[in-house]
Amino acid sequence: MSQPLTYLQAYPAELLDKVRALLDQGQLGQWLARRYPERHDAATDRALYDYVMALKQRYLKNAPPLAKVQYDNNMHPVHGTLGTNAFVSRVQGGKLKAKNEIRIATLFREAPEPFLQMIVVHELAHLKEKNHDKAFYQLCCHMLPDYHQLEFDTRLWLTARALER
Repeated sequence: MSQPLTYLQAYPAELLDKVRALLDQGQLGQWLARRYPERHDAATDRALYDYVMALKQRYLKNAPPLAKVQYDNNMHPVHGTLGTNAFVSRVQGGKLKAKNEIRIATLFREAPEPFLQMIVVHELAHLKEKNHDKAFYQLCCHMLPDYHQLEFDTRLWLTARALER
């Protein structure tokens, strides 16, 4: 009996068959490790903030400012949350202040650098484009030309983590 590929449900059957073959051989995690050996240095919230701000400065200088960037233990990939971009309103001294915040699932502390970059690019794109439409994905691909491949490979990485443990 094959295991459900929770993170890959929207992909074609022939592609899923290849993924299942790698899983059956216990090779998916090794294949990903060979393909993405590089890790990132953004292990702390401060380092993540600096990482995000560098990408924002490079591609989205005129986008609204970010008040907070941090890892979040409450995000769970099975529930579809790898990162969020929130426009948070708080009362400060009798005034309503609104600020943008980005939160990234804590499991990305352990991810290969390209996967973290893909999630960050996705959340940064929401500063300009709120919906997942054509303009949104064009912006993602502008910041990260192989965005779609990295999104798929991130889903493979999540699958390997879930099924090969």
